[in-house]
Amino acid sequence: MSQDPNQPLVDIEAPPNARFAIVWARFNQAVVSKLLDGAKAYFSEHGVSGDAVYVVEVPGAWELPYAAQKLAESDRFDAIVALGAVIRGGTPHFDYVSEGTALGLGRVSLDTGVPVVFGVLTTDDDAQAFDRAGGPHGNKGRDAARTAIEMVLFDRKLSEDGITKKRS
Repeated sequence: MSQDPNQPLVDIEAPPNARFAIVWARFNQAVVSKLLDGAKAYFSEHGVSGDAVYVVEVPGAWELPYAAQKLAESDRFDAIVALGAVIRGGTPHFDYVSEGTALGLGRVSLDTGVPVVFGVLTTDDDAQAFDRAGGPHGNKGRDAARTAIEMVLFDRKLSEDGITKKRS
């Protein structure tokens, strides 16, 4: 497995009362289910209990921004992890879906103030996708869960330092 050069400088643990949502796209399920398993395992290994992680599925990557927005607007979650896989085919459809999904998830995060982590693979073929879903390039679902914990820690630090108001 490749060594991730972007690991945190210190070990991280989720705050005890942090709540997370994972929304995963069922399309390309053989790949995305591995991302989901990786994300859930990472949360569990880093202090997040199973009841603090809400998991919901949507049909495909295009639906991820809508679902993420609904989850963010609920005020129940400190961060949301969006997981999917868009694998290039022979038409421009790949470009529309991957760009729309990325921009949509970014917009949800900025509009709601809830971190939405982009755990969507955009690959040229199935082999690249599987390489990033537990293969030689690691598991990007695990990476997304790590990022979600780090963003919650970031938000909490800003609040504790009086820079932002604590989200209720």
